[in-house]
Amino acid sequence: MKTITELRQEIVDRSLQAFHEGLFSGTSGNMSCYLREEDLMLITPTSVRYDVMRAEDIVVLRLDGTVVEGHLKPSSEWRMHAAVYEGCPDVNAVFHTHSPYATAFAVNHQTIPAVLIEALVFLGGDIRCADYATPGTKEVGLNAVPALEGRRGCTLANHGVLAVGGDLAQAYLNAEYIEDVAKIYTIARSVGTPVELKNL
Repeated sequence: MKTITELRQEIVDRSLQAFHEGLFSGTSGNMSCYLREEDLMLITPTSVRYDVMRAEDIVVLRLDGTVVEGHLKPSSEWRMHAAVYEGCPDVNAVFHTHSPYATAFAVNHQTIPAVLIEALVFLGGDIRCADYATPGTKEVGLNAVPALEGRRGCTLANHGVLAVGGDLAQAYLNAEYIEDVAKIYTIARSVGTPVELKNL
C-alpha cells in the first residue's frame, strides 16, 4: 500500500507525463486516486500548470469536498471524481483528459468502436459517450457512471475523456488506449471501412 506522500508524487509524475504526451494541455484535465478505507481522495489542484506542479500541491479531501490537507483549491472537477468513486466501487483512480482524437468523438456524441484488441482486453469494449452536463458539477460524474458500466473509460459529451482503473497506473494506461483507439479508428475511416471487433 502506497503512502499519501508517495501517491501525491505519483500523481505529479503521471500528470507531467500526460502533459508531455499531449493528454493534458495547459491546465486542462485532472487526475485523482481514492483511498476507500480512509475516505480520502487525492486530486490535482485547479489552475496549476503541470510542468510546475509539486507533490505538496496535490489536495487531499473527502468525497463531500472537505479539504483534509493542501494549500491550494482542488480541481474544479472534484465533484465528478467523487461521483464516479461513489458509483463505481471497483474504481480507485480517475484520469480526466482532453486528448484530441477521443475528445473529437465526445464533441460529436459518438461511440468509439472497439477496433483494436486492446479495446476489448483493457477497456471492456467500445467507448460510450456520457450525456452532457455542465463542467464542474456532480452531474458530469453521475452521467459518466452508466457509460462506465462494464468499461474502463468513456467520453464526456462536448467535454473530454474519463479513464478509470484500480490504481493510477491502470487509469493512465486506459487513457492512453482510449486515445490510441480513437486515433487509429479516425485514420482507418479515412482510408477505408473499419471492422469492429465484437468479442474475443
